[in-house]
Amino acid sequence: MLLGCIADDFTGASDLANTLNGGGMRTVLSIGLTGPDTVVDADAVVVALKSRSIDPAQAVAQSVDALGWLRARGARQILFKYCSTFDSTPQGNIGPVAQALLDALGAPIAIVCPAFPTNRRTLYMGHLFVGDRLLSDSSMRDHPITPMTDADLVRWLQRQTPYPVGLLAHPVVARGDAAVRDELGRLAASGVRLAVADAISDDDLRVLGRACADAALITGGSGIALGLPENFRRAAALSAATAGPAPLGGRAAVVSGSCSEATRRQIRAYAASRPARQLTAAQIVDEGLTPETVADWALAQPASQAPLVYTSADPGTVAQAQRKYGAARVAQAVEDFMGRLARRLYERGFRRQVVAGGETSGAVVQALGVRLLAIGPEIDPGVPALSGLDLPVALALKSGNFGADDFFEKALARVA
Repeated sequence: MLLGCIADDFTGASDLANTLNGGGMRTVLSIGLTGPDTVVDADAVVVALKSRSIDPAQAVAQSVDALGWLRARGARQILFKYCSTFDSTPQGNIGPVAQALLDALGAPIAIVCPAFPTNRRTLYMGHLFVGDRLLSDSSMRDHPITPMTDADLVRWLQRQTPYPVGLLAHPVVARGDAAVRDELGRLAASGVRLAVADAISDDDLRVLGRACADAALITGGSGIALGLPENFRRAAALSAATAGPAPLGGRAAVVSGSCSEATRRQIRAYAASRPARQLTAAQIVDEGLTPETVADWALAQPASQAPLVYTSADPGTVAQAQRKYGAARVAQAVEDFMGRLARRLYERGFRRQVVAGGETSGAVVQALGVRLLAIGPEIDPGVPALSGLDLPVALALKSGNFGADDFFEKALARVA
């Protein structure tokens, strides 16, 4: 293994694996940590954790355990991956995890770069933009778990860690990788441990990747991985490509828990011509609806029509449910329900599942029990098709904000 990656959610993990696989690195996605004797034959391994929204101390413990697992399998470099919208709270978990990994590796400094220009996430002078709007003016300000109310990532990250946070500004990045290495050295000498790095294009990300060829730790969104495969290719370290898994076939379903604007558009587009069933928080929390009932409904739909089941709702509806039942209770109940639903669907023959939403994806994958996934073709930027290596299942795990309006249709064609 050349590159060991720790991702703080499941959709982000598949996003990163997609980027590395597209860059020529044989990549395997590990759902959590497999047994101590597991041997993974790959250039890169992405460990998918469900640590984005848990207690910071738990997130740190899980991430440090993942680091030990990866290093025991020979990882030469570590990448900590988080969302391109820097989903976090003032308490963490990005800062505490990055700090713990720095300490465990004995690294003097690491870059912080969630930019993903292909999906219109860019960083300029330390401020994160979604399209032409500051992060704090985007729909992320209404996120039910990690509302992002400050686009200044230097300031936001500094609230999460006592380690000094600095800025690697775009004028430096524009001068190339040698200038970036010099600036990182200067920042480290001044005591900075985490450097928020500007990037407004894929070329900027490749510059940062080259500059970090010898870094023990890199942190960022999946975009930061664009420049990493070439570092290993120059060192003649990459393995030869191998054939992917055979198509699985069988029935398919779409499961969505994301409340993002993008996912709600995708739901409207899909539900216009396919069977769809919306579930409410009230039905799940206190009206006794069971996953078995919903799975039976899905099974009753025409075999040629992949049914959609979703809890996705607009921010006002979400807020009303949170006020009535409590935000934590609603989130946990919905995740548990969707995970159990995915398992019931699998048991009824739905071996192909498209899942929208990071928390929902985590619940689904854990409920299915799949541990190792091969990376297939890209569906939309940041979202690959996945095939189970230890369970006959084909998946797409989509971050809420990713994908075009026709994503579900395209995903079903690729998840085979």
